[in-house]
Amino acid sequence: MNELEQALALIARGADEIIKKEDLEARLKTGRPLRIKAGFDPTAPDLHIGHTVLLNKMRQFQDLGHQVIFLIGDFTGMIGDPTGKNVTRKPLTREDVLANAETYAEQVYKVLDREKTELRFNSEWFGKMGAADMIRLAAQHTVARMLERDDFAKRYKAEQPIAIHEFLYPLVQGYDSVALEADVELGGTDQKFNLLMGRALQEHHGQAPQIVLTMPLLEGLDGVAKMSKSLGNYIGINEPAIDIVTKTMKIGDDLMWRWFELLSFEVSLDELATMKADIASGALNPRDAKLRLARELATRFHDAGAAEQAIAGWHAVVRGEGDTSLLPLTDIAAPAEGFRLAALLTAAGVTPSNSEANRKLKERAVRIDGEVVEDASRVFTAGFEGVLQVGKRNFARIRLI
Repeated sequence: MNELEQALALIARGADEIIKKEDLEARLKTGRPLRIKAGFDPTAPDLHIGHTVLLNKMRQFQDLGHQVIFLIGDFTGMIGDPTGKNVTRKPLTREDVLANAETYAEQVYKVLDREKTELRFNSEWFGKMGAADMIRLAAQHTVARMLERDDFAKRYKAEQPIAIHEFLYPLVQGYDSVALEADVELGGTDQKFNLLMGRALQEHHGQAPQIVLTMPLLEGLDGVAKMSKSLGNYIGINEPAIDIVTKTMKIGDDLMWRWFELLSFEVSLDELATMKADIASGALNPRDAKLRLARELATRFHDAGAAEQAIAGWHAVVRGEGDTSLLPLTDIAAPAEGFRLAALLTAAGVTPSNSEANRKLKERAVRIDGEVVEDASRVFTAGFEGVLQVGKRNFARIRLI
């Protein structure tokens, strides 16, 4: 492939849709750095690896020599994105938004090149707008068109309330592209309506409409639902390296390929195809492929040393190879009467409930420091320290204080 074809192939990797691909090719041919925009509303203080699907694509654009704009929606965050919601989002306070935005700005540089990233806040332009300006912006779209949006259509049909300010969200997000003169905007597949709004508003303001590139929503650890902190099926990019490794090792073999495609910088699509063939033939163990992905993610969000220590800890518990003292130690406050075993397992997070813990005890699936335990009446008090393990994949090194 020539240089242009290689660039297009990298940009298209993992993408769900590019609108319009021929426009993207034409702009790449000009040789000028394109302005690549992605917006993030700081609705929570921490990012998870599902968010990095877009960040990874932004980094690929950076590596190709383009100008990336990481836009923090400190203004839109106070409106609340209605995407995927069947009720009105509770607007955040200005203080909440700014506090979350500060943590976002640091976390993104675990993926993006700080020196090549333009960090912007959309309050820069919306903070200067008056009521008349917002009315002129609202006049660019009709209620009928807004109700074509799936989220709004479902809520309207179900006679669920839709607040007027929610109609402003797509317009405000779209106007960001006008203010930044974006060539390309990235977003999840659920953002397509908002991204297309940017194209329409740019045309209205005499700009060339941006190319829209949508990325799939990354499934969480369960392999079913979109990764979400509220569902608990996520890996936070600020989590300890051991948690990144152990959680990655829990994902299903089929989901692993999707994670490789959307999250890996080290494994090309050609190499991915070879890995799939090797696993199908029995030449490669899926566990070893998954370990490679876990190592890459732990290294990216921490460093190579932390990643290797985490993998050594995982081996020590799961495969009985090595020193379990490499696992991070978590302190848990013990009640005066101590914990019974089921309650301890739940408090340590290795079982979701006491009933599940008791079920695992009956199955002889619980170990403490590598030894099977079955005595549900055993009590653990302050001073206890050890590695709790349920099955092969759930474990924690804890100390009661």
